[in-house]
Amino acid sequence: MDLLNTLVDKGLRRESPTREEALAVLATSDDDLLDVVAAAGKVRRHWFGRRVKLNYLVNLKSGLCPEDCSYCSQRLGSKAEILKYTWLKPDQASRAAAAGVAGGAKRVCLVASGRGPTDRDVDRVSDTIKAIKDQNEAVEVCACLGLLSDGQAERLREAGADAYNHNLNTSEATYGDITTTHTYADRVDTVNKAHAAGLSACSGLIAGMGESDEDLVDVVFSLRELDPDSVPVNFLIPMEGTPLAKEWHLTPQRCLRILAMTRFVCPDVEVRIAGGREVHLRTMQPLALNLANSIFLGDYLTSEGQAGHADLEMIADAGFEVEGADHVTLPGHRAAAGGGGCGSHEGGGTCGSHEGGEGCGSHDGGGACGSVPVSGGRGSAPAAEPASAGEARTDLVAVRRRGAGTDLAPNA
Repeated sequence: MDLLNTLVDKGLRRESPTREEALAVLATSDDDLLDVVAAAGKVRRHWFGRRVKLNYLVNLKSGLCPEDCSYCSQRLGSKAEILKYTWLKPDQASRAAAAGVAGGAKRVCLVASGRGPTDRDVDRVSDTIKAIKDQNEAVEVCACLGLLSDGQAERLREAGADAYNHNLNTSEATYGDITTTHTYADRVDTVNKAHAAGLSACSGLIAGMGESDEDLVDVVFSLRELDPDSVPVNFLIPMEGTPLAKEWHLTPQRCLRILAMTRFVCPDVEVRIAGGREVHLRTMQPLALNLANSIFLGDYLTSEGQAGHADLEMIADAGFEVEGADHVTLPGHRAAAGGGGCGSHEGGGTCGSHEGGEGCGSHDGGGACGSVPVSGGRGSAPAAEPASAGEARTDLVAVRRRGAGTDLAPNA
């Protein structure tokens, strides 16, 4: 296919495809899907080999957010049956982080619900970063706290943060349909603040909120222009108790096309499969490793993910390897530029990624949130009959009942 040959050539040269070419990737047929994956896989392997970076979430503060992001289980007025708790103490967060590191995670992402941190909140998170670094100096720490005020990014960097995550989530044209309590421009401003402070910027999207192909292409091209080191791709899990509870639009094939398009537009950037991969990619997850070079290990903010040992087995069975702490994630030209880059502590650290919601703009709505409350977690849910083609598999979703903020061990 001439389109795919052209996109591979451009990806190897770090040249941007045209909007028409990106739209054409999303419009490919199921018959061509494996060819699309193979082509994007050439670009992924050129810049990142067969390494997979593991990331681990620590939810510092859960629920009760004043923002109205439609995708988020922690939003204002949410009736989702999620865990709600105020700030974890530094030693609690450090213990949670250690569980992820023990499971192979190279980066810990510290997330807190809310519009954005107060100066006192920045002090709290700074103490937590120091506690984590004291326990494991090599671990990368990404903060995800919402909209930043002047000077806060600099304070987080001084405390030892390597990165800051804040997702754009959707296109500028449709942003007001998803959130009204802050603007698309507010999110762009926070990403720029992280860049300016020398933090490795991380910003991504949520797919599956009813957006068009044009919206998906617009947001990915906007991300390329912002030039974050990491682009997390979240797949919405429609959460009961939120406005998007009925928005089940994704198939495994659609998710693979979205990941391939993102890789072609952002060829040398860390593309992370974030929330929703277990629910929407399902048994196609190993194929997605040919497109993305980074995933989350274990649970998300408000939903339970695939068991950590299953992630590790999947990576090995698919012929990939877990990226070690001594390996710089980004290609040399990015790791040496400006703010350093993912996995490069010498240059300024790495980026984080979450999932689509709340102040963090990354975890909850993008699939970090659950959809069908299941008391006690996925393990207690009754077995479901196989779904027919195209039918939503809501039986795969479990609200998080373990990990940080609970007495139960995290799923690492």
